[in-house]
Amino acid sequence: MAKRKLKLLAQRLFSTMLSLLLHAPPPISSSSSSSKPTSAAATVAPAVQQRDGCPPSETTTKQQTLVVDVDSALLLQPGGAGDKDNMNSNAVDLYFPYFMLVAMEAGGFLRGLLLLLLYPFLRLLVGIGIGGPSSSSSSSSSSATTTMMTFVAFCGLRAARFRAGRAVLPKWFMEALPAEAFEAAVVKGGGRRRVVCVSRGFPRVMVDGFLREYLGADVVVAREMHTICGFYTGLIMPHVDAHDADHHREMVVDKDDAVVLGFSAASSSSAAEAPEEFLNHPLARCCKEVYVVRPEEKRHWRPLPRDKYPKPMVFHDGRLAFLPTAASTLAMFLYLPLGVLLGAARLAVALTLPYRYSTPLLAATGMSWRLKSPPPFPSSSSISGGAIRRGQLFVCNHRTLIDPVYVSVALNHPVRAVSYSLSRLSELISPIGRTVRLARDRARDGAAMATLLAAGDLVVVCPEGTTCREPYLLRFSPLFAELSDDVVPVGIAVETSMFYATTAGGLKCFDPLYYMVNPRMCYTVQFLEKVDTKEVRDGRVPSTEMANVVQRKMGEALGYGCTMLTRKDKYLILAGNDGVVVANGNNNDNNKSCSSTPAGDDAGEDAPAAGKKMKKDN
Repeated sequence: MAKRKLKLLAQRLFSTMLSLLLHAPPPISSSSSSSKPTSAAATVAPAVQQRDGCPPSETTTKQQTLVVDVDSALLLQPGGAGDKDNMNSNAVDLYFPYFMLVAMEAGGFLRGLLLLLLYPFLRLLVGIGIGGPSSSSSSSSSSATTTMMTFVAFCGLRAARFRAGRAVLPKWFMEALPAEAFEAAVVKGGGRRRVVCVSRGFPRVMVDGFLREYLGADVVVAREMHTICGFYTGLIMPHVDAHDADHHREMVVDKDDAVVLGFSAASSSSAAEAPEEFLNHPLARCCKEVYVVRPEEKRHWRPLPRDKYPKPMVFHDGRLAFLPTAASTLAMFLYLPLGVLLGAARLAVALTLPYRYSTPLLAATGMSWRLKSPPPFPSSSSISGGAIRRGQLFVCNHRTLIDPVYVSVALNHPVRAVSYSLSRLSELISPIGRTVRLARDRARDGAAMATLLAAGDLVVVCPEGTTCREPYLLRFSPLFAELSDDVVPVGIAVETSMFYATTAGGLKCFDPLYYMVNPRMCYTVQFLEKVDTKEVRDGRVPSTEMANVVQRKMGEALGYGCTMLTRKDKYLILAGNDGVVVANGNNNDNNKSCSSTPAGDDAGEDAPAAGKKMKKDN
């Protein structure tokens, strides 16, 4: 029976791929077949009035519903592709980067390479308009290409573990969101407009999280993925009730007297009309008017600035630090062999040479760092000469695993880093030696760090407890304020060009290796003035208040916003767990839970952090 099911599935996959090459996939249709053939014109919504421009937000009322074409109205073409006259010819370029993100982040490099090899064939399909009548050849080939990209990106992925739609894609969708479309479709004005988002090319699992959580969409209509035994087959589920007018009317209208408007963008400069695929969609029949943005107007659209985001983009996951268009993805794969060799050479230099020799050599390879402000006390010569007889506690924000390494480089002196868990591989390639492991027990961890300070060590602690890539600071654990009479805040900023050196759902033991293979990267270290914490030890000031003071000073220096979010919040959003690593005394580098988390929020009691939001300095 199992062999028969596998055989039937293989036959279905083969027939689907073959049909994509020879025919256009059908428009949204019901599962029941009709003996009477229908033309493309017959499916277009009758008497839908089209208007130029964006729907006016000042006329928003509580009885108004807006049906938004996500693919054409809410996404800018990557790489300036939207500047070309025929926007349909760039349908592949619009969808390709986001399917590549799914392929790379959820499937791996081999799946991404397969999708890249498919790209020339996808462009060929769009160029010759295979499948369907001539009147709709462009839309047919567009549907064929998106279906093929969906198959390559999703086939074989476990549905329960798919997190890219919530953890990876929202960042890139937000960066492609036009400010003009956001003002028209999302900003509600004086009333509460009902927003229905329709995606013609993306599966629901790719866009639902972004549209609902960041844009506040009331309804998301998109393609559903087919699964078998908990795995995606790469096929699209048919729309069973596609011709049920009452169903779609209920979907977009919550009141009988509601006015339904449409919002889309013209598919070409020759005809300022909404894309045929959008007009063919059943929800278009519910629209009284459809507002269409002309291509010449859309060329002047600009991405939404970060300070106008409807919701702060604090957390996101994934290894790729760039939007993987076809050209940039090809450049990445061509660079990877050289990058591996370059990373190995950088690692060898960092482990074998003193800082004063390794710094210029590494900078010559593109691995640089800069000191924005010096430490508030004499550097290594005085430290080694005995001018400083007691330990010093350095408190830094957490950007990557190697934050303590660059603090050590900036001081030109060895430091001791404390961590809750660290993989054997990460500890093996660390140039600052063994890391002090903590136990998530407040008394024991405080005693361990106090012992290091009493011995005269320079101790680096990251009170956030986890990394944050965006210009925000997470809540600071108050434990550090109880260990010393003063602390030195250290602001850390990191720039990478190809790969992020952090992950929430992947193998953390590879974090430093991903950092090493970047073509260019730069660490910025900024020492702030000492903060007197003696009042905390004397019991005059709560440690939580002092932690907020240090967080606020660091946020002001870096231009970062201060939040009350914690490690647990991050992992619940990105990985679906609380981020706690079970200590078993035998870390395995092949275990996904091998983490690299310096001491942070688990060390102390919950504390409200400064909620002030600050602009990022340019």
